Amino acid sequence: MDITPIALVLMTATSDHSPNPPLPYEGYVFAHQHLLGIADISEHDITYLLDRADAAVEISRQVEKKKVALRGRTQINLFFEASTRTQSSFELAGKRLGADVMNMSVGSSSVKKGETLIDTAMTLNAMRPDILVVRHQSAGATELLAQKVGCCVVNGGDGAHEHPTQALLDALTIRRHKGGIARKTVAICGDILHSRVARSNIMLLNALGARVRVIAPSTLLPAGVEQLGVEVFNRMEEGLPGCDVVMMLRLQRERMAGALIPSVREYFQFFGLDRKRLAMAEPDALVMHPGPMNRGVEISSDVADGAQSVIQEQVEMGVALRMAVMETLVERFDQINSTTGGQDD
Repeated sequence: MDITPIALVLMTATSDHSPNPPLPYEGYVFAHQHLLGIADISEHDITYLLDRADAAVEISRQVEKKKVALRGRTQINLFFEASTRTQSSFELAGKRLGADVMNMSVGSSSVKKGETLIDTAMTLNAMRPDILVVRHQSAGATELLAQKVGCCVVNGGDGAHEHPTQALLDALTIRRHKGGIARKTVAICGDILHSRVARSNIMLLNALGARVRVIAPSTLLPAGVEQLGVEVFNRMEEGLPGCDVVMMLRLQRERMAGALIPSVREYFQFFGLDRKRLAMAEPDALVMHPGPMNRGVEISSDVADGAQSVIQEQVEMGVALRMAVMETLVERFDQINSTTGGQDD
């Protein structure tokens, strides 16, 4: 589903927690108390979050990593789908900001006993959390929850719709290596059809002026993908030349209805990233993957662990980016409630 962008509110915002990064323009303020998708936010919002994340990277690399920005606040991670990387990243980000973090195990919750998503939201809302991080198998679930709770909501991935913090951390990684994103050529390769990461990245990269390509067999491309502002290729040999970044995606076989590829072996033969194919891109091209990786399926081990790979750095950037997002959202939430007594978004 598509979410209507929210208008940017122009007013001055200050933070008692940490020095603010340079503002994208005079009078700017990040105007949202939820992060539900890249479709909701502007180029200025993206730049602001990336600038704040840059500062958070330095904090994460210190011996003393603890901040007090969210001291006394409660963060609930509500994951309806299995996750290791994203959930642990949000947990660590919250703890580094000083929040009390609770991971809710859906497998042992009332959801398994027939409780609806709305009932779960109302129950959690009664506990008065400050941040709710949600991953759900259905597109639009986080937007629905945001309408029912009185706290900040962060989309940790909803179906094949969006994964905004993954796209932001990918942009942060690219920017730190390439000095910027505008005019860079980024190839997103693999299962585009089922990927919320691809959708969010396409929107974000286009917003920041990148040239975006998608490379996949026709069975793994959504209908009308060209309308998203991308160049479409069905062969790696045609799509990789000139690329500054090669972003690989795993085959999401758990979402596939039917046989969309002949075999894993044949898929790697034609669409796997090995050294020979990587050499077709720019000599300093970055290799990225949102994880988890399937070695020997979409990427070879020597490329995944090679000198051009920034896959592990993406994990590090994920913690910093999520620190920046949650601190920014809580600041906005506090500002709204201190001035109007109401809620935004």
